[in-house]
Amino acid sequence: MEKLVIVAIGGNSLVRENGRDTIQDQYEAVCETAVNIADMVQEGYNVVVTHGNGPQVGFGLRRSEIAGEVAGMAPLPLVNCVADTQGGIGYQIQQALTNEFAKRGINKKVATVITQVEVSIDDPNFKNPTKPVGSFFTIEQAEEMKKEHPDWIFVEDSGRGYRRVVPSPKPIDIVEKDAIKSLIEAGYVVIAVGGGGIPVVKTGNNTYEGIDAVIDKDFATSLLAEQINAETLIITTGVSRVFINFGKPNQQALEKITVKETKQFVFENHFPAGSMLPKIEASLSFLENNGTRVIITNPESLKDAIIEKAGTHIICA
Repeated sequence: MEKLVIVAIGGNSLVRENGRDTIQDQYEAVCETAVNIADMVQEGYNVVVTHGNGPQVGFGLRRSEIAGEVAGMAPLPLVNCVADTQGGIGYQIQQALTNEFAKRGINKKVATVITQVEVSIDDPNFKNPTKPVGSFFTIEQAEEMKKEHPDWIFVEDSGRGYRRVVPSPKPIDIVEKDAIKSLIEAGYVVIAVGGGGIPVVKTGNNTYEGIDAVIDKDFATSLLAEQINAETLIITTGVSRVFINFGKPNQQALEKITVKETKQFVFENHFPAGSMLPKIEASLSFLENNGTRVIITNPESLKDAIIEKAGTHIICA
């Protein structure tokens, strides 16, 4: 699997601003990202795509609640909502890439693998939810929603408002990893572990059961990258490069840093826990488990980032 690159697309990057959050709006955002991924494929890279689903899970849960309030329909469990968004977003990415390849005359097929990801029932995050899902709210809106749902927990998210948080256990195994490997070897661009994967726990000898949670897509992507022996992990976000001293007069964009330097920046608390820190921690995990390099950048810079003309590059030495 020479030149195998895994690209993680953020769920928030697929949601338009100014109220443009319809499925068609999402597909337009997906198509823009598909252009950048096709550029990489055209340069000869084998690509695996993963994606987040935080906002989409929030929308799905809210639809379920409204359906229950208005029509008495049974609620949609969180684990099923994760599966639904994985299929829906995967379908859009699959179609957008297929169409983009056809336009360019690229002989590549695309497949989405509905992916289960094993977690531990003893993971402490089940008792201490940390994963933001859904839209941003003002403090007043969050307080009103807590009156309706006393068990919901809201946290302030990087100065952008308040979001609901749900359990986010660490991934320990990608259940469909062998199927993903087979598709890559057959020449497919594979979309996998969407939304961090469908959380499951082992219930016996190779038997599983779904559990309500949302796995962080960067940690799941890092684990998948390790298990399929990817050379490069690319995590897309809202900025072209990672910064230290972000928002301060002495802020500095990072171009190329080592694992050692990155750990020092983590120690100095340069990366917010609710946004950049999980991406950095996932990056370090990949590099410490035989990964070669990590690139953190925005979707529009993918083509330049892969040839070191953009993005923050984290390397082992």
